Amino acid sequence: MPAENKQPHRWTHHVMETSNALDLEPKVFARDDPKSIAKSLKRSAEKSNRRKGEPFRSAMSMLNFYINRASKNLPKERLEHLEAAKDELRAVYGRPRQNTAGKELASQKTKARRK
Repeated sequence: MPAENKQPHRWTHHVMETSNALDLEPKVFARDDPKSIAKSLKRSAEKSNRRKGEPFRSAMSMLNFYINRASKNLPKERLEHLEAAKDELRAVYGRPRQNTAGKELASQKTKARRK
């Protein structure tokens, strides 16, 4: 049998493309402005009729999903933008921002994952 030229199966890419929760704007996670990422996620979550939970939870879940799956391959600066987008997302939904100690803990967890 000849060897097949198969692309690696990337289920995370499939989830991002076909998620039943949100229709994301193209390249939303590639943006440099955390506030822009947060506002885009909010628009997508509130517009979606297919999400199961409240808009904030759906938006935060999608952001966390992306961070958790892509963090090993992201430059530090990009990861910092995405982590900052979490705080911005809380702010655009009128929720309290994460305190400084929480940010340090999240940073430590991210560093531990990279090792």
